[in-house]
Amino acid sequence: MRILGINALFHDPAAALVIDGRTVAAAEEERFSRRKHGKRPVPFSAWEVPEQSAAWCLRQAGLRPEDLDAVAYSFDPDLARPADAMGLDDPWDHLRLTYAREAPNFLSEALPGLDPSLVHFVPHHMAHAASSAYAAPDAETCSVLVSDGRGEATSHLAAQRIGDHLEPLAAQRLPHSLGLVYEELTEHLGFLRSSDEFKVMALASYGTPRMLPELRKYVHPTGDGGFRATGVPWTEFSEPLRPGEAWTQRHADLAASAQACLEETLLDLAHWLHGNTHDRVLTLAGGVALNCVANSRVAREGPFDRVWVQPASGDAGTALGGALLLSAEAGRTPSPPAGAALGRGWSDAELETWLKTAAVPFERPGDVAETVARALAEDQIVAWFQGRAEFGPRALGHRSLLAHPGRVGNLERLNNVKGREQFRPVAPMVLVDRAGEIFDGPLPSPYMLFVHDVAQEWRNRIPAVVHVDGTARIQTVDPAAEPLVARMLGAFERLTGLPVVVNTSLNTAGRPMVDDPRDALECFGSAPVDLLAIGPFVVRRQDFFASELPDAGASASAPRSAGEAAGAADAVAEEMAEELAG
Repeated sequence: MRILGINALFHDPAAALVIDGRTVAAAEEERFSRRKHGKRPVPFSAWEVPEQSAAWCLRQAGLRPEDLDAVAYSFDPDLARPADAMGLDDPWDHLRLTYAREAPNFLSEALPGLDPSLVHFVPHHMAHAASSAYAAPDAETCSVLVSDGRGEATSHLAAQRIGDHLEPLAAQRLPHSLGLVYEELTEHLGFLRSSDEFKVMALASYGTPRMLPELRKYVHPTGDGGFRATGVPWTEFSEPLRPGEAWTQRHADLAASAQACLEETLLDLAHWLHGNTHDRVLTLAGGVALNCVANSRVAREGPFDRVWVQPASGDAGTALGGALLLSAEAGRTPSPPAGAALGRGWSDAELETWLKTAAVPFERPGDVAETVARALAEDQIVAWFQGRAEFGPRALGHRSLLAHPGRVGNLERLNNVKGREQFRPVAPMVLVDRAGEIFDGPLPSPYMLFVHDVAQEWRNRIPAVVHVDGTARIQTVDPAAEPLVARMLGAFERLTGLPVVVNTSLNTAGRPMVDDPRDALECFGSAPVDLLAIGPFVVRRQDFFASELPDAGASASAPRSAGEAAGAADAVAEEMAEELAG
């Protein structure tokens, strides 16, 4: 049974391929198109389908469109209601629904040979729920909680998985939506809605929830598995910010209050769900499940023994969930993916060809893990490009920027490299068997979807990864699953005594995460990164830029640091500009 999953209607278009219940490939369209989130979530873009990622998924399995048995499209227009009937102010929403109904034809145009009658509309939140319930390990029976901005007519779903069956239990009808409220706040604070909600979560750590009692009037659980969340008069709480405008303490306090309100509501929903299922395991999905602070509170204070969060919890994950749901309904029991590395990858020979074609100086050390550990110990910033790309928004040791956690200035340094706001934290990766002595929180945590308190005695030893509130969003590394990353961490600890390395996504602000070798080289060439580790090869910045200098043969004149290399590159650029002007 060969099933292609498609998410396309709102944002984060993506494709996933499931064969006989096994996930073969999954990728987001942004990694191919290089447009952040693939597109903006407006009705006028709803016709766009993830053409490139879908075609790649098929190539990965050696299939043609006509070989497919079914296609799951993660939205069912027959379940939707007019926007005004749902209390939403979106006069063009009817256009989105028109495009949704035409999705089978759009897909057959994008994938020549596909029979449009094979396209099945899967309810949006059922696709979210399936992405979590069927992908979680050891969760043949589990509860499922989905929360996001909106689906067809709801913003939330509570469900239960028993074997291959997924049973919906409760849903919250629009306009009440935790996701939409958080989006509104994101825009109010001067960030890009449906994109920068994680910035609000980071900003909340700088405030106190003193506005929580007032916010509860507009956002609160109803005690019956639902909630109220609409009509918040944001300007009564603080002045709105324009993009790029500096925030004040009042804005941070508003973010903290909204974050606390979100957490309280999710906790109530979790308690209601547990009271109906009595399950040990809770799985989470939907864009709200990317709020790792809220996830941690649900895990810490909620009634479930274990909480598992889908790494691609946003709308991209519904491509995978739709395919898994159709697979289960066809009697092909879904098997959990081995991890999040479901995207594109290249062989060593292919990577070497890329490097030779780019005409950049490179070398193949005896062990790239040891070479990178030494560079990190010397306080270099490393671009790490290894294996298949991650599916979802987190860099998990495949497309990462790495740095020394013991240098307090490396947080500012990395945020400058990426062009990010300085209040945003970076994350630590740590071997799973060392995590418990340094971090207090849900373990293991392989997908950076929880926050952990950093032990007091470690905060001064790894200051670059400790957020202002004393927490860190960690990634635990299992040597059995990630042997190369584990070997690098082990080598770094031997050199420094620190079992932790800074890990943030390999990209710059406003750009999707690096995906293919060309992206890696472009990012490396445009940002002050010292070393690129790409497969078994390394490219050193001083060599990369020295090869462009007029007297590159004199190795003594090669830049010795990222700053010097960047200065040399600027000088070369000015010299070329003067020649062109002449």
